Amino acid sequence: MEGKDTPLYRMRHSLAHVLAQAVLEIRPKAKLAFGPPIDTGCYYDFLFDEPLSSDDFRDIEKRMKKIIRQRQPFEERHLPGADAVRLLEERGETFKAEYCRELIERGNATIGFYTNGPFDDMCEGPHLAHTGEIPEHSFTLDSLAGAYWRGSEKNPQLTRIYVLAFETREELDEYVRRRKLAQERDHRKLGKELEIFLFSDDVGPGLPLWMPNGTVLRDELENFAKEVEARAGYQRVATPHLAKESMYIKSGHLPYYKDGMFPPMELEGESKYYLKAMNCPHHHQIYSHRPRSYRELPLRLAEYGTCYRFEPSGTLAGLLRVRSLSMNDAHIYCTLEQLESELISTFKMIVSYYEKFRFEGIQVRLSTHNPEKKEKFVDNPELWKFSEEVVEKVVKELGYTYHVGEGEAAFYGPKIDFQAKTLLGREETLSTTQLDFAQPINFDLSYVGEDGKEHRPYIVHRAPLSTHERFLAFLIEHFGGAFPTWMAAEQVRIVPVAEAFVEYAEKIERALRENLYRVSIDRSHNSFNKKVREAITSKIPNILILGDKELQSESVTHRRYSVKEQRTVPFAEFEALLARWRKDRVMDNCGEE
Repeated sequence: MEGKDTPLYRMRHSLAHVLAQAVLEIRPKAKLAFGPPIDTGCYYDFLFDEPLSSDDFRDIEKRMKKIIRQRQPFEERHLPGADAVRLLEERGETFKAEYCRELIERGNATIGFYTNGPFDDMCEGPHLAHTGEIPEHSFTLDSLAGAYWRGSEKNPQLTRIYVLAFETREELDEYVRRRKLAQERDHRKLGKELEIFLFSDDVGPGLPLWMPNGTVLRDELENFAKEVEARAGYQRVATPHLAKESMYIKSGHLPYYKDGMFPPMELEGESKYYLKAMNCPHHHQIYSHRPRSYRELPLRLAEYGTCYRFEPSGTLAGLLRVRSLSMNDAHIYCTLEQLESELISTFKMIVSYYEKFRFEGIQVRLSTHNPEKKEKFVDNPELWKFSEEVVEKVVKELGYTYHVGEGEAAFYGPKIDFQAKTLLGREETLSTTQLDFAQPINFDLSYVGEDGKEHRPYIVHRAPLSTHERFLAFLIEHFGGAFPTWMAAEQVRIVPVAEAFVEYAEKIERALRENLYRVSIDRSHNSFNKKVREAITSKIPNILILGDKELQSESVTHRRYSVKEQRTVPFAEFEALLARWRKDRVMDNCGEE
């Protein structure tokens, strides 16, 4: 959201007042609620005595443009709290009066109002000098939605009118274009159409079921990460999906993270067990099963472990927020002297993944603790200070532009989030790295140093590819469901032009399957053109067309997804191309060859 001192914020805020004024011209008995600027424009909430629909938008826009052309000044004034409440009650503005009384209880001695033309509204501002400063063609009424007053279902339901507003018409048109593209690429829509994942009422909300096509994507992403991590010296481990209560008390997760965990399972004669919400305590058990020497460090333990978190039902959103998640997780146990280099290597690994997948607009967020909220963070001021300083130092040394989120750290240490932008420019956190000073103490982890004495290791928690769920949601939208050959669930679709060439198609299929390519033959009774269209609709990266010419020369006609030109090449040449794309994980749908 733009800062309040920016022209765009003022324009959007001013436009909200223009909207309210125009609406009251056709619904004079409507009661006003909130009308703030937002990232894409503004909205205003109303309680109508007579329903309003999108059919009224044209009339409202016409009235808004008339108000803009009148160049109505925005005039500010302040009233004593009691006078402000009295004025709002006289107008019948029950929502505004309620909020005004709340502001007074918070200590506001006076209440701000802004007037433009005949419209007067309780508001803290800021606004433009006059309505004429709003570009007349840079906004449009967008949609209607229901919204409860103050967000509570116990309160009256209001009608919210959304307005899209940007500095220029060109920016507005570009946003509308990108939003349409984002809707077409929505991972929930494509996930269903391409049979990637589904949710079942019988299984439960937030618990995705991966179909064969989606499982291929998961496996390929995991295989890629395993190779990268093997080259970086990681060792793989596997841990159970549940553990005893005592371990999570020791780790600190139950005191600090209990609301995010599923309720315990109570077994007769046994301790309470919890579903695993995170992998780290299990990895600490592996580290501490025997004495460690400084010669073994850094020890990097990696796992694609499935975790379970009780996200509130209202926050669940496709694959972006789920209750069952497979994490690209690892924990690095290292000495103080190794800490900076391990953080640097981790951050460089994250950036290399982003470069591979062609992500742009990467933002870095450094999350620190809030020392006043002792119930939320481990109470160790000295280690908090050191940990936050070393993480910030590394980020600066690598030249990353970053912003600080105070109070957003993990309970056991600061964290760095790498955020990528969606098609609409919304930032989503994809990769997280955390520096942990608390759990080595909780689990009494140690190593014998070169001096023969015991020392505490530091722990770096890192998840460069986030979770399968979140990362693949992002990738589905990023690629529009058209994955590069090495990731695609079906890498090759063979289309014989007639029944006479099915035998040759089967020969090609056997050869490709022998080398573990994912391939199928279209054996349907559809016409040739419809078979090709079906392969394109299914976003198959490679289509092989086989006819008499190809049979006689042992060749294939290769048509790539989204490429009009097709080439006839010897089958051996095509297979060599496939092999290179797979081995090098070429992003062949992203301009690479």
